[in-house]
Amino acid sequence: MQKQRQCKRCGTCCKKGGPILHIEDLALLQEGVLSLHQLVTVRIGEQVFNPFENKVIEAKEELIKIAGKGGSWECIFYDAPSSSCTIHSRSPIECRLLKCWDIDDIKKITGKGCLDRFAILPGNDPLLGSIETHEKKCSFTKIHSLLQKLSTIRAETDQTETMQELTKIMQDDLLLRDEAVARFRLSLQQELFYFGRPLFQAVRHPLISITLQGSNVLIQMNNP
Repeated sequence: MQKQRQCKRCGTCCKKGGPILHIEDLALLQEGVLSLHQLVTVRIGEQVFNPFENKVIEAKEELIKIAGKGGSWECIFYDAPSSSCTIHSRSPIECRLLKCWDIDDIKKITGKGCLDRFAILPGNDPLLGSIETHEKKCSFTKIHSLLQKLSTIRAETDQTETMQELTKIMQDDLLLRDEAVARFRLSLQQELFYFGRPLFQAVRHPLISITLQGSNVLIQMNNP
């Protein structure tokens, strides 16, 4: 059987998710090939799928990804009917290096020179202060610490207090987002770049179930 040496245009890579952006991709933003409303921020500590390890891990650094379609991660630039990329000639570096039959090239840049919000936004962007406040109050580091505490404590009173702390962080997350959206008239896609996914959607843990009732976050302990 002849070894594969070129793309078969099956679309599998594009359907699994848009690429992570690197320093080499800044020109695509500066020239308008990509814009902020087409990007999603993956914050430090957020769970992401690592295709090389074939498992979900916690992001060790902030990542900027091209957004997906609807509720999926399928790259917004993937055109399913023609099984092609609509920005193929100006695609990000990960797309240009990715070869499903030989991943050596893309592995060399994985986790290296990745863009974050502060590398993309100008120093006078009015939302930088909002981003910094959001990170201080609503970090995944705080969430993981509370979840770890919840998994070790047994006293019902301590569990209740920890659940209240978790709820407050997730409620603050929504409040800070709402304030920024109202003040700066952000679209949903812009919000996902500036603040990443809402915590009530991004946090998953076997101990708890998280739902949104109106504008209130409800967290419940799962039955053992």
